[in-house]
Amino acid sequence: MWLGQPDDGLTHAEKGLVRSDRLTATERAMLHTARARAFGKMGNVRDCMAAVGEADEAFSRARPSEDPPWMAYYDEAQHNGDTAHGLFDLVILADQDPGRAARRLDAAVEGHSDAYKRSRAISRTKLAALIMAKGDPRQAAAIGHDALDEVGRLTSRRAVDDLRQLGAFASEHPKVAETVALRERIAATVSA
Repeated sequence: MWLGQPDDGLTHAEKGLVRSDRLTATERAMLHTARARAFGKMGNVRDCMAAVGEADEAFSRARPSEDPPWMAYYDEAQHNGDTAHGLFDLVILADQDPGRAARRLDAAVEGHSDAYKRSRAISRTKLAALIMAKGDPRQAAAIGHDALDEVGRLTSRRAVDDLRQLGAFASEHPKVAETVALRERIAATVSA
């Protein structure tokens, strides 16, 4: 997904689900979320929404005690954030309702503990971008500044890409002082 090859990502996620009877509910939820993200990147509303539903259904059956240690990161906050990313792409690419993605991103921001600050910052950045693209640019700028406060030193290409996307959406509001300040701060952060 992050390499711009959602069809390949979809193939890998679906291969992972071939023997889903061997997976925990959390693992199934994570793979359905990957499918939702791929469908979202392709602007495929019907299949993305179905995959989000399948991810939610699988996650509702999650039993963390059954999960392998490497799945410990995939909690409710992560699930909300990851499914929201697929829904975000539908808002941008297929003009879908931003409310579903916004609610999930907000839940991810609220749910991530300090142990997952990077994930929280990424969800906050996506929330700011969503609101910048489809809502109040001043509110989005405030959320964007909070994300920048939290992101710290950037070591993630994905975080940089998300900040650049937020900056691009902010550039669509050149007469709003808050968005201009945010764009300047993003530019300074990603070039540092």
